[in-house]
Amino acid sequence: MKDLIVTYTYSGENPREVADAIRVEQTIEFPFELAPEWIQKEVVGDLISINSIKDSHEITIAYDPNVTGFEIPQLLNVLWGNVSLFPNVRLVDITFPSVLLDAFRGPRFGISGLRRLFAAPQRPLLTTAVKPMGQSPDDLAHIATQLVRAGFDIVKDDHSLSNQSWAPWDQRVSTIARAVADANARYGKQCRYCPSLNLPSSQVVEAAYRAKALGAGALLMLPGITGFDSMRNIAEDDEIALPIQAHPSMLGSMLMNENQGVDHGVLLGTVMRLSGADISIFPNIGGRFSFSSSACLSIAEKSRENLGSMAQMLIAPSGGMSLERIPEMITMYGNDVALLIGGALYRGDIYENARAMVAMVEDFASM
Repeated sequence: MKDLIVTYTYSGENPREVADAIRVEQTIEFPFELAPEWIQKEVVGDLISINSIKDSHEITIAYDPNVTGFEIPQLLNVLWGNVSLFPNVRLVDITFPSVLLDAFRGPRFGISGLRRLFAAPQRPLLTTAVKPMGQSPDDLAHIATQLVRAGFDIVKDDHSLSNQSWAPWDQRVSTIARAVADANARYGKQCRYCPSLNLPSSQVVEAAYRAKALGAGALLMLPGITGFDSMRNIAEDDEIALPIQAHPSMLGSMLMNENQGVDHGVLLGTVMRLSGADISIFPNIGGRFSFSSSACLSIAEKSRENLGSMAQMLIAPSGGMSLERIPEMITMYGNDVALLIGGALYRGDIYENARAMVAMVEDFASM
């Protein structure tokens, strides 16, 4: 049954020609007329509709879920493989059949699991990054200690920390993990350290195991760099079993052209969630980047919408946020959010700023 329903927008002329090209290109990539009749009928996508307003067209195509192989790499290939090379085409929506959703575990923890993990039944979670690149492991560990003391839930590596000479991966992870554990014991907290798996592909899974062995309580992944299926693999590994934050590095080129690419909610909401992220980090409106309010709300919606039995995903709007923006963000997204403020905490005494953020969130969320 062709019940994987995918909607694209196209700006230009000859929409029927483009629609036929999409449904063939995304499946058999072969001259349609040369394919056996059964393949034409059963394997190639079916054109459901074209809705046009002048030169703007919404194209909906139905695919047999079997063309995905029920695996993330081929699913992404069907949704946005060769068509990503077509001008003025954008992937804007997906409706999944249950048989396909059942193939993926999605977030291991999700919103409800993270709330249990951090004993935070209602309030937003608080997360930030140790930075900047160039600091030694001891310096980064000192920062982490102050953040634990202040009451943060998650202290993560900055996404650009990998294996640089200033703070080699193994040394950095072991030093910060030990500091977070010591600070938790000293101050009666339950913060989790989240090291970055921004590493060569051959090292990513091994690093996840190593991070857990060293005391990490969560993992930061960059699926635009190390792969969405790499994240899914780690999320589904019962021996690792740690919450995953997903960072959008390198995905911007798929998002920023309103006439081409992938809808913000589909990529940073749906695809992140299918691939196992428990928290999706994205640039909030009004920060250093140019996401719109509608794009941000789309990510929130897709992170929480019904996807069979799949857990809802927490969102982390970020990118140049300040303490003054906290009430606005909670009003915009509700309490199901991980508030991620980075550089602003470093303007002055980091402990005092972090403690002020914790107090502000507790007060505002309880209103």
